[in-house]
Amino acid sequence: MRTTPRRAHGARRALTGALLAGLTLLTTAGAAVADDPSASASPAADGAGPTEAGTTFRTATALEQGQTGTAQASTGDYLYWVFPADAGQRPAVEASVKLPESARSSTSTWQIDVYDGLRRRQACMYGHQTRKAAADAASVELSCVLRTVRSWSEPWASDPLPGSYYIRLTVVDLPAADLGLPVGVEVKAVSEEQGGAHDVDGALSEPLVPGVSVASAGDAGSAGDASAAPRVPSAGEPEDGWASGWWTDRWLWTVGGGVLAALAAVFGYSLTRGRGRPAHVPPGV
Repeated sequence: MRTTPRRAHGARRALTGALLAGLTLLTTAGAAVADDPSASASPAADGAGPTEAGTTFRTATALEQGQTGTAQASTGDYLYWVFPADAGQRPAVEASVKLPESARSSTSTWQIDVYDGLRRRQACMYGHQTRKAAADAASVELSCVLRTVRSWSEPWASDPLPGSYYIRLTVVDLPAADLGLPVGVEVKAVSEEQGGAHDVDGALSEPLVPGVSVASAGDAGSAGDASAAPRVPSAGEPEDGWASGWWTDRWLWTVGGGVLAALAAVFGYSLTRGRGRPAHVPPGV
C-alpha cells in the first residue's frame, strides 16, 4: 500500500505541529524555571541591614544583597562586610562615607576593596574605587562593579566564583592629626543577572564560603540522626541556598536549535521528494 500525496502532506503537517508544540512547551517550562525564585539567587528587596561592621575578615558582618549596612566608626579603622554572589551575577558595591563636620587639616583618600571567598582581591571593571575628599567635603561616594561570577574556573585563574565576597572600606591617605575622627558609613551590594552568555561547562563542588568543608563534613556525620537541628546558613550564604546547578538558559538554545534543525530537515525533504505518482497513472507504470 502506497501513501498518497494527500496523506503524506497531512503527516508532514502533523509532524510540524508536534515539533512546534514541543518547542513552545519547552520555552514555557524554561521561562518558568528561570522565573522561579528558588532557581536563581536574585537580590533581596531593599531593606535595613546591619548597623555595625567587622574589623577583620573573620569578623566581617553578613550583608544580604539589596540591604544597606550602616556603621559608626573612627577614621583609620578597617571596616568589613560579607555578602553572597552566585554564578551569572555581576556584583556592584556602593559605599558612602559621611565625614565629620569639624574642620580637617587636609584632604583624605578613601578606598573600597572586594575580596572573594579565598581572600583574593577582585579587580573592579569600573566605578570609583578610590576617591579623594577635600578638607571641607561632607561626604565621599565610592563604587566597584566586579566581573560576572562564573560557575567554574581554572585553578590558576582569578575569575570570580560563587561564594562569599568581602567588602573592605578604609582611608588610605590621611594626616595623623585627623585619625580617630568619627565617620558614618553606608554600604550596599546588589547584582545584575547576566544570563547564559557567561555560562561555562563546569561547576564547583562547593561554593567559596569559609568553613563550608567543615559544615559539609558535619552534615554528613549527622545525616542518620533524625533529631539533628536544621542547618543554619553561614555568614555570606543565601538563605535559600546556592542556585548554581545544572540549569542554564543555554539548554533552551541547545534544544531549540535541535527542534529548528528537525523542522528544516522536514521542510527540505518535502521540497526534494517531489509530488509522488500522479493520480491518473496506474500503479506499476
